[in-house]
Amino acid sequence: MGAVATWPSRAETWLDEHGKGAWIAAMVLGFILFWPIGLALLAYMIWGKNMFGASCNNRRASGGRPRVRGSSGNAAFDAYKADTLKRLEDEQAAFGAFLDRLREAKDKAEFDAFMEDRSRQRAAESRSEPEAG
Repeated sequence: MGAVATWPSRAETWLDEHGKGAWIAAMVLGFILFWPIGLALLAYMIWGKNMFGASCNNRRASGGRPRVRGSSGNAAFDAYKADTLKRLEDEQAAFGAFLDRLREAKDKAEFDAFMEDRSRQRAAESRSEPEAG
């Protein structure tokens, strides 16, 4: 009876050792054999195993510490990357300011055209009122 109780934990360990692909293959086979098995594996993968988070295999490969993405280990490349990112941020800010000025100019031109049309309509109405009266 003890061996029967431990086979799920042994299966889980084996699947963990072989990665996400093994879990997905087991889920697909579960759907093929009997759909509730596949559904149960899918639910377990989503809610029980942190399937979409950091992988245990990645933590084991890096010695248990998370990888740092800020530095490549090459000082010259890191300096180049920092300069390029700063230049791109400056260009993005300048482009944003240009777009704001462009929008303001367009809005002003539209408003000026509206006011000119309105003043023409008022002038036309004021000329036509004395004739009608």
